[in-house]
Amino acid sequence: MKSWFTPIVNAFKLPDLRKKIMFTLAIILIYRIGVAIPMPFVNANILSLYMYQTGGSMFQYLNILSGGAFENASLFALGISPYITSSIVMQLLTVAIPALERMQKDGEEGQKKIAQITRYVTVALALITSYGYYMLMRNQGMLTTNHWFAAVIIIACYCAGSSLVMWLGEKINENGVGNGISIILFANIVSGGASVVNTIITMMSRGTVSGIIIPIVALIVALLMIYFIVFVTESERRLPVVYAKRVVGRKMYGGQSSNLPLKLNMSGVMPVIFANSILAIPTTLALIFPPKDGSFWNGFVRFLSSESWFYPLILFIFIIAFGYFYVLISFNPLEVANNLKNNGGSIPGFRPGRQTAEYITKSLNKITLIGSLFLSVVAILPIIANLASNSAFSGIAFGGTSILIVVGVALETAREIEAQMSIRGYRGFLE
Repeated sequence: MKSWFTPIVNAFKLPDLRKKIMFTLAIILIYRIGVAIPMPFVNANILSLYMYQTGGSMFQYLNILSGGAFENASLFALGISPYITSSIVMQLLTVAIPALERMQKDGEEGQKKIAQITRYVTVALALITSYGYYMLMRNQGMLTTNHWFAAVIIIACYCAGSSLVMWLGEKINENGVGNGISIILFANIVSGGASVVNTIITMMSRGTVSGIIIPIVALIVALLMIYFIVFVTESERRLPVVYAKRVVGRKMYGGQSSNLPLKLNMSGVMPVIFANSILAIPTTLALIFPPKDGSFWNGFVRFLSSESWFYPLILFIFIIAFGYFYVLISFNPLEVANNLKNNGGSIPGFRPGRQTAEYITKSLNKITLIGSLFLSVVAILPIIANLASNSAFSGIAFGGTSILIVVGVALETAREIEAQMSIRGYRGFLE
């Protein structure tokens, strides 16, 4: 136990790292306080009952991402979802619009401009989503009054809450540890652990065979999934690299063998988050523009709803597509090949330059497919189990996605803390 706690003790020994960790924890505390602030003119009891009746639906996924704020009709009900969707839209537009692509390559100044545009898009999406949630609550009889003033207050509060969450996430990026969006998502999902524990205790207290076996089996499956996720996340393909000998003055450089590591799951959990966020858009729009029975819009919304058997298939395709897309915008094989060439390195059996880049691209495509398949299987299996049981296991519908996010964010944050500790000569978490 002493060796396990040693990295934590060492992390808090470093003043600057301790300050970043405490700042991140303070932001999480502020966020959880916002989750507890109730929304005026909303009957939270009716909303909670509606969420229970629609277990396994997209609303449950949105509720998980908001840390239960949506179910409790609190200030941060929208959570980080508008910011995530805005980031997806901007990344897609950066590839499609040359002006944005040039802006992205324009160094720090261009990145600031894109970040500013992303904020504007986030506010616009939050405004649209806020109106959709208001229409849902009004149509389902969840409001204490239908006065126009109540509509203005609810929409304004939801929009302001989403903007504040975006600001908190950016503050973590600037002064804290880890990625702001990921840290907030991590805190939201972990906050739901108390209800899971309470459910397990309730089932086991009944004294029935199923009440004891089901929680044990679920715990074993969850532990196996965590082990599998960690194993795949830490796996990598190492391409051999040889550096040629060269003489500079009286010194000889090079002549060494190294490797180019390519992570099996290079994109992390972002493809899963992106895919679920995109598929949540039709459901959100249906709140603003309620479909009529028998219309094309009604059929389209039902086709993409989480209660449809087509949903796992579409989610499967989207995760693989976003996996390739994320690697495409974050890793440039030609640039890596040129860097190897300029430093006198080469991959045995391939000419430096374009031929090396083509080999790296081919290898990257193979491991990206494997990593994307891994993400897809973990994310959709609980959803299929929920559909096959007619929502009997609605609580696990998005359990795979939740575990992916929690484990992925924990590993990324631990890796960042470890990097800062190793610079100062301390042992890290992952050793």
